[in-house]
Amino acid sequence: MITSTLGVRRAVTVTVTASAVLAGGIFTGQAYAAPPTPSITAQGGFVMNNGTGTTLFGKAADTRRSTGSTTKIMTAKVVLAQRGLNLDAKVTIDKAYSDYIVSKNASSARLIVGDKVTVRQLLYGLMLPSGCDAAYALADKFGTGTTRAARIKSFIGKMNTEARNLGMRNTHFDSFDGISNGSNYSTPRDLTKLASSAMKNPTFRTVVATKSTKQKVTTKTGGYRYMSWSNTNKLLSTYSGAIGVKTGSGPQAKYCLVFAATRGSKTVIGAVLASPSEANRATDVKKLLDYGFAR
Repeated sequence: MITSTLGVRRAVTVTVTASAVLAGGIFTGQAYAAPPTPSITAQGGFVMNNGTGTTLFGKAADTRRSTGSTTKIMTAKVVLAQRGLNLDAKVTIDKAYSDYIVSKNASSARLIVGDKVTVRQLLYGLMLPSGCDAAYALADKFGTGTTRAARIKSFIGKMNTEARNLGMRNTHFDSFDGISNGSNYSTPRDLTKLASSAMKNPTFRTVVATKSTKQKVTTKTGGYRYMSWSNTNKLLSTYSGAIGVKTGSGPQAKYCLVFAATRGSKTVIGAVLASPSEANRATDVKKLLDYGFAR
């Protein structure tokens, strides 16, 4: 009888232990299960771990689409890559820049003809209010040639050369600001690659992380005025850890955003192209960032 009771006790012990292990395995699996892949309304999207280059999400990641003002990331990158760049060099605002804004009904930094604005200030005017006048001024300044048309063509050529150097195989620029002449396109993967490279530059990082700025510029008569610019990238105020990068929109592009955020030691970077609305774009990006940080 003693032996039989002992055997029963051992059997019970083994059963309980096996159940505990099984339950532990189930709970552990739930705790570390990969998050479900998000569904986004944007026609294209891509997300990667910026530190490792690991792809975290892709949807039509290599499909060419209109990019709107996310093109200006490359505009800024080409400027910042100039040898011997003096960010405090002054550029005189030409009437052609304001005429361009009017003719294209384009987004503007509200630059005033005759004012002398530094290259650094033009970068803020380019990336925060998405000023196409600032883009024009920078392209005119940093292109080469004896005519404005030649300088603009040269600058756009530099943008395409840089795209090739970065391995952006599905990208082509035909403008300095994203107002396309018919062949300005990129992909979520290529734009993410571009942004990752651009974010290595400290000036670029500082500019795109700025929510708003007030800049003192020199007027035509030698006086001064203040220019106030707010960032079109609302993610900076609505998502914890957001550090950039650039919005874009347009009839063909719809609503685009190249984005980046850092939490702890991890930076997630990506792009969405052709979201149907600004609200959808914001929802898409937050889903992708949450997913990226959970991976």
